Amino acid sequence: MPATHDVTNQVPPLVGHDTAEDPALLEGLRREGAGWAEDDLHALGALAGGAAAQEWGRLANEHEPVLRTHDRYGHRIDEVEYHPVYHELMTVAVERGLHAGPWADDRKGAHVARAAKFYLWGQVEGGHLCPVSMTYAVVPALRHNAELAARFEPLLTANVYDPGLRVPETKRGLTAGMSMTEKQGGSDVRANATRAVPQPDGSYLLTGHKWFTSAPMCDVFLVLAQAPGGLSCFLLPRVLPDGTRNRMHLQRLKDKLGNRSNASSEVEYDEAVAWLVGEEGQGVRTIIQMVNMTRLDCVIAGAAGMRAGLVQAVHHATHRQAFGSYLVDTPLMRNVLADLTIESEAATTLAMRLAGATDRAVAGDEQAAAFRRLGLAVSKYWVCKRASAHAAEALECLGGNGYVEESGMPRLYREAPLISIWEGSGNVAALDVLRAMRSGTEAFLNEVNQGAGYDARLDAAIGGLEREIVRLAADPAAAQAGARRLVERMALVLQGSLLVQYGHPAVADAFCASRLDGDWGVAFGTLPAGVDTAAIIERARTK
Repeated sequence: MPATHDVTNQVPPLVGHDTAEDPALLEGLRREGAGWAEDDLHALGALAGGAAAQEWGRLANEHEPVLRTHDRYGHRIDEVEYHPVYHELMTVAVERGLHAGPWADDRKGAHVARAAKFYLWGQVEGGHLCPVSMTYAVVPALRHNAELAARFEPLLTANVYDPGLRVPETKRGLTAGMSMTEKQGGSDVRANATRAVPQPDGSYLLTGHKWFTSAPMCDVFLVLAQAPGGLSCFLLPRVLPDGTRNRMHLQRLKDKLGNRSNASSEVEYDEAVAWLVGEEGQGVRTIIQMVNMTRLDCVIAGAAGMRAGLVQAVHHATHRQAFGSYLVDTPLMRNVLADLTIESEAATTLAMRLAGATDRAVAGDEQAAAFRRLGLAVSKYWVCKRASAHAAEALECLGGNGYVEESGMPRLYREAPLISIWEGSGNVAALDVLRAMRSGTEAFLNEVNQGAGYDARLDAAIGGLEREIVRLAADPAAAQAGARRLVERMALVLQGSLLVQYGHPAVADAFCASRLDGDWGVAFGTLPAGVDTAAIIERARTK
């Protein structure tokens, strides 16, 4: 039979490219002291842009984890089954050092190199990076107990993915999780009711219920519980030293909006064995180091999602015709694509700067540590908020084709809100900025003032921000009510400062003209006249 129609004007698959061909990423990598990792980045970028990895990402989300609480004989097993491609994704992540690798690498820029790799591999699939991120973040918190750190840190930093429930010390590599929130408290972890009873051998028995425990098949977890001395932090293994399973029972897996490849669970502890990390009563202070490290990954993941959506949008517009022209050649679409590019590059540049500050803070730079503390809180709020709007606009650039699952854009869109919720939703992050400002404002302003003198619009924004900080410092109630607005200004000024110093001139000019000068609409695609859209969009084309 004759064909009813020929397929024309459909966009070729975006496959077989190197995702590391990303100017903002590579510029940040070199600037922040990790240029030595560039070859590794291109190798991972080629893998991330290849057909096999993209198929892994698709399958890992279509074949979701399945909880098996009991075996066929009725024995409690508390296992989560994953599709084999999930383990492929995890293997690449761990072997390339996206987990805790930098803690065992004394090269300058180790945390920057790791951040860049996390950014690239996150464009393949975001869900499996949850345990990868938590394993990275657990190390500085675990160091509050030297004995536990000596036992577990070498295995947490090992570049070997070794799944399966066995005695931790018998494995070649470990992954770590975090278990804090409870149904009655949520972000208010001081309301936790899980009890920790000390034992004669120095261990504790934990009893209680946790409302969100992501990646429950990790080997060890940091857990908050109420000890006699107050809320405390504990390390809890899935398997005890004698080979028996700890009494950590998985009740159900969460049915989530996105992040479908990652198992998030409700957990009950029934006198589960755990060991104290830090001092009794200092649980929040101890675990906050883990929280801050995962916040860095939230920012990186937000930037990664923006880049993934942007590249898809530009690729589609380059190959798709409508009304006699390629979409990318139409003035309004160029405005949209350029605006998306600016947002993406601002997020990437900021993420790499924070990774560099992490490297310097770990090396003992107190100024970098102070900037990082406040800068992370500001960026966690802003970049993660912008990720959802960016994903929606990038999806819309593909029209109806972007709304179907085969495009991959719906998965990107569903994933975007998670990072704004994880480790503190918008209000929690904004209020944390106010707390961090008590000791970090000077370091933050020193950072943004490095961009002073490059652009009059940025100079005016810095001056306005400094006046606003002084005003709100004298009125705590107003500061709390207006925290979101303040944090937004802080983020934009910080991004503007970084772009005028290090970004592409056309990107920096357009950022200042729109985000700082007030000549910008609510939606993407509302850049003012005079912006060099051609130069900006070129930075988002695949090679």
